[in-house]
Amino acid sequence: MPKMIVSIDGVVIKEVQLTKDRMTLGRRPYNDIVIDNLAVSGEHAVIQMVGTEVFLEDLNSTNGTYINGKAVKKQLLQNNDTVEIGKYKIRFQGDQASVNTEKTMVYRPGTPAPTPAPPTPAAPATPTTDAHQTGAIRVLNGAAAGREVALVKVVTTIGKPGISVAAITRRPHGFVVAHVDGSESPMLNGSPIQAEPVVLKNGDLLELAGIQMQFVLT
Repeated sequence: MPKMIVSIDGVVIKEVQLTKDRMTLGRRPYNDIVIDNLAVSGEHAVIQMVGTEVFLEDLNSTNGTYINGKAVKKQLLQNNDTVEIGKYKIRFQGDQASVNTEKTMVYRPGTPAPTPAPPTPAAPATPTTDAHQTGAIRVLNGAAAGREVALVKVVTTIGKPGISVAAITRRPHGFVVAHVDGSESPMLNGSPIQAEPVVLKNGDLLELAGIQMQFVLT
């Protein structure tokens, strides 16, 4: 289970396991992770779990939130990232099973084990993605029309922060998309995308905050 390890001046003062999809961090005693220090706002930041991904979002705090020395508003946490709030350092330790999955590209817990593939027709009806294929997002309208964004990272976020943001995650055998931020739900082929990841297929159409995009396999 992922956890946050809080320390100051190199001394660990607490470890908090991320047991809920949404956990708050701040000075007030009702937060899930309480840091009683004036440098920390009453409600400083929130930690959100989307599937196996963990996002940290600053809640307009007075002194800001930093990850690995860089000020952030919202960011996906990677294993061993260090969150800095005042003099406090909070190290994110990801779920070891998920970390091993990303490194070795094996099946995630809960997915069926691989079985020998039977002979298939030369042109399968449903597009699939193998470990060697890559994907891209092609912008269809607006000022950036024609631009392509290669999906080379494990997780790529698209959209407008605070309005509509989706995360596209590369998995061993394909790409999935999920709604991670904003009041407007992104659209996939005309249907709203929720927090539960949805598998992407070649040619799928996405729309976020009025910007239309197309997912393509390359």
